[in-house]
Amino acid sequence: MRIVLFVITLASFLTPFTLSSVNVALPSIGREFGVDAITLNWIATSFLLSSAMFLVPFGRLADIKGRKRIFATGIAFFTLGSLFSALSTSAELLIAFRIFQGIGGAMIFSTGIAILTSVFPPSERGKVLGINVASVYTGLSLGPFFGGILTQNFGWRSVFLVNVPLGLLIAFLTYLKLKGEWAEARGEKFDVIGSLIYSATLISIMLGVSEFSIPLIIAGLILLVTFVLWESKVEHPVLEISLFRKNVTFTLSNLAALLNYSATFAVAFLLSLYLQYVKELTPQQAGFVLVAQPVIQAIFSPLAGWLSDRVEPRIVASTGMAINAFGLFVFSKLSETTPLNLILFNLMLMGFGFALFSSPNTNAIMSSVDRKFYGVASAILSTMRVLGQTMSMAVVMLVFAAFLGEVEITPEVYPTFIKSVQVCFIIFAILCLFGVFASLARGKVRN
Repeated sequence: MRIVLFVITLASFLTPFTLSSVNVALPSIGREFGVDAITLNWIATSFLLSSAMFLVPFGRLADIKGRKRIFATGIAFFTLGSLFSALSTSAELLIAFRIFQGIGGAMIFSTGIAILTSVFPPSERGKVLGINVASVYTGLSLGPFFGGILTQNFGWRSVFLVNVPLGLLIAFLTYLKLKGEWAEARGEKFDVIGSLIYSATLISIMLGVSEFSIPLIIAGLILLVTFVLWESKVEHPVLEISLFRKNVTFTLSNLAALLNYSATFAVAFLLSLYLQYVKELTPQQAGFVLVAQPVIQAIFSPLAGWLSDRVEPRIVASTGMAINAFGLFVFSKLSETTPLNLILFNLMLMGFGFALFSSPNTNAIMSSVDRKFYGVASAILSTMRVLGQTMSMAVVMLVFAAFLGEVEITPEVYPTFIKSVQVCFIIFAILCLFGVFASLARGKVRN
């Protein structure tokens, strides 16, 4: 079981490492390609968008065909996507390869937690998921740190190239060391039509939100209704609707995850721009500041997971979300004169809040479903995360479009830029408060 934990932990490190290191590299990418803030946003968001489209279909396919098989394929896709991203000659090509990378990320996201939940007994689940969450936050920690160093000394392309040897190592270990297969739904049919409707639904809604297109959002809502009707009558649905209808813990825990990621994902993006433009820090210096939050997350996540094996997860997770809401309100007061010490302290406080929320919430979700739904449950949780991350970036796009327009960030627009950052943090703090109520309302996991 230890080798399974080691391999999944490495993979769980890889994807967030890329996400957070790319945030630090964005200003350098913008300068090389001469693109505006909204295009930079798309370089970050394209990965999330493609991941969200395929998470649930791949989760269901993993339950049927085998979680190890889908996991290994995802590592291959992600590694190739990293290589192609490093070779990009334009912002458009980079966005395209980030989409390809996101498909691999969907395979990894939808299987990792499911494999761990399949292998380890319920009494150890919180601890193991806490270790897995810690690896995610270690990736987030080292991403800004090494991303800043790599970008400053070797250029932004090195941020993608560094993933290639790590991806190859994980693929090698998966092939040689990961014995057995997990497919509790083997023999059931894969719902192709439902998967297509699902992907079309998500892409319509997410593009509609990102592009502020009412017709796309309406189309997405119509597709959503169509999807629910189809899934309710098909024999082997890609997404078991009863998981939401009859399982309050599962539904509200996923809603809490959606609100949490919607409120917090863009924090690193906004602060990266703020620190490098307004505070005039180098990419390396900005990475040193941003590393404070995920380091605290990585330290306390195993403890929070262990705690959720003994205390109701909703109590631990709700406390974490309340801390995050407070931290976001603090960041809504950012100005040109805000001390770096205050930013560091607040990032550390939010890191503690993240740790208290994530692994207990994951434990609550995976403990509330049967084994045959582990892949789908893991995929839905990952979908909430990716959808939340996309919504978080969409809020930034909307606010930037309203305040800045399609202009490069220069000293002349710094006051307007800071105002837009403050508005984003106010919106995020309110979202996080709603998440606290959703987390508290989920009910007990243990009787």
